[in-house]
Amino acid sequence: MKFPKRSNKAAAMMLLTFSLPIACASEGFNIQYAKNKAVDRASGSASISGNYLAGRHAQAVSDTSEATMYFSNALKLSPGSQSLLQRTFLMMASEGRIHEALPLAHKVLIQDSKAPVANLAVIVGDIQANYFVEAMKKIKALPVGGLNGYVAPLLAAWSSIAQGETIKNALAHLIPLEQEGSKPLYYLHKALLLDFKGNQEAAVKAYQQGIKEQGSLILRVAQLLGNLYERKGDTDKAKALYKQFAQDNPNSSLPRQALDLLDAKTKPKPIILTAQHGAAESFFGIATSLSQQNARGMALFFARIGLYLRPDFPVMKILLSNLLQLDGQLEKANTVLLSIDASSIYSWPARLSAAESLNDLGRTDEATKILIAMAEEEPKLAAPLIKLGHILRARESFVEAQTAYDRAFQRIGTLQSHHWALLYARGIVLERTKQWERAEADFLKALEFNPDQPSILNYLGYSWVDQGRHLDRAKEMLQKAVNLRPNDGYIIDSLGWAYFQLGEFANSVKEIERAVELKPEDSVLNDHLGDAFWRVGRKLEARYQWNRALTLKPKDALRVQINKKLTNGLPDILNRNN
Repeated sequence: MKFPKRSNKAAAMMLLTFSLPIACASEGFNIQYAKNKAVDRASGSASISGNYLAGRHAQAVSDTSEATMYFSNALKLSPGSQSLLQRTFLMMASEGRIHEALPLAHKVLIQDSKAPVANLAVIVGDIQANYFVEAMKKIKALPVGGLNGYVAPLLAAWSSIAQGETIKNALAHLIPLEQEGSKPLYYLHKALLLDFKGNQEAAVKAYQQGIKEQGSLILRVAQLLGNLYERKGDTDKAKALYKQFAQDNPNSSLPRQALDLLDAKTKPKPIILTAQHGAAESFFGIATSLSQQNARGMALFFARIGLYLRPDFPVMKILLSNLLQLDGQLEKANTVLLSIDASSIYSWPARLSAAESLNDLGRTDEATKILIAMAEEEPKLAAPLIKLGHILRARESFVEAQTAYDRAFQRIGTLQSHHWALLYARGIVLERTKQWERAEADFLKALEFNPDQPSILNYLGYSWVDQGRHLDRAKEMLQKAVNLRPNDGYIIDSLGWAYFQLGEFANSVKEIERAVELKPEDSVLNDHLGDAFWRVGRKLEARYQWNRALTLKPKDALRVQINKKLTNGLPDILNRNN
């Protein structure tokens, strides 16, 4: 869902209003923070300024736990500070501590009755507590415009239905969303409300209209509509829907799991069981849109209050974990992912993502254990083995990575165009384990699927050049790769090295010099430039580049070669054949 064009300015202003109280600290604040924090910890004191500046710094580095602690400490020392009150409330809510944040939200509203985030938090508190009459009064009093233009109709509709009003009255609250840009959101909640009240046929029509307005079948709609089809007994329609999504999204494991449950004749429960669930769904849709527009701070807040309304909301947990990962909060993201119930169809992608996070945290052994267990759990699925191969390849455990990739290919069966990346990845580990014929076959197959992929062109072209094989073809491939990615130092170096092997030394110097300018700290590129300089008679500069390469921590084999060249130079004639 994208916001309506005519409301972009208003939405932007609302986002600005929401985000101003949580702006990042300046460099000067960071310096002063460090001084105050050191003094406070050394002396055991707890100054307002020290806690405030420490909180600003923690906020700037996306450490919401630390920020909440420091702002809370400062607020205790200065309870009348409106700025501290707002910051503490916002950080506490962003941390997911909504129950603790609500009393602060009420205090914020005493000082500023139009504070947008505090208003939403208080309304959510009412909805969660089943105080729908009070929630409706507050919804009607919300300032007009901005994000309230999307939130208010949705929360009003669900509060209305919870009070026992007719479906007609509930749907009337959604009318402001029936405009260009927000129609998919309108039809989604129209369908949810109709289904909630038992009007399944009308709900199906609303879902279908929403898909038409969206222009594609998105995952959440596929899950909700598929669930409705299954409950209606329309299993053929549910199966067709899941297969359509699988065809459009071949890397997603969710439709496969939905089809497995369908084949097992497991009749599902409705996904939306309460008005709180419907309200939580409202926040999921808007949080998704905000995250896509890089408004991560507000997306995080919406995700947190959505989970307050529905703690067992796996798709919201997936979104929340993505937001936390983007902020570098990997431990928190991992905790969220692993809290998803194992029976949920989202458990599988959550565990895959958790394994990736564990690896990023340096806990690679834990990551590999999760992936190996998942591969054993589902012996037909390639995804955990592919991710395992990627992790092992990054660790340069090439033999083990090859085994993982080979097992993945056995599970895939017929290769399709999107498998080019997997072919490329296995080609790399095969080349590193000196299985060139297999590696070359993978690279060539990957190029069949994606002939303009610069990474494949570069890796295969450079490998041929380094072996002294197919040099003319390799040069053409590398020239193409450079044209596709003109600022990639490694690809430019590959082209320069191709010129070197072909005896075009002047061109070699030109390209490799440019590569070293882009990647000055790479030992291999500096070594190549030394070789090129030597061939054009610039021997003093060649020795300088070789010596420089030695300072850049080259691998042992390269270090030995460089030392030989520093002693003897290059031989007069290169014995390379095309």
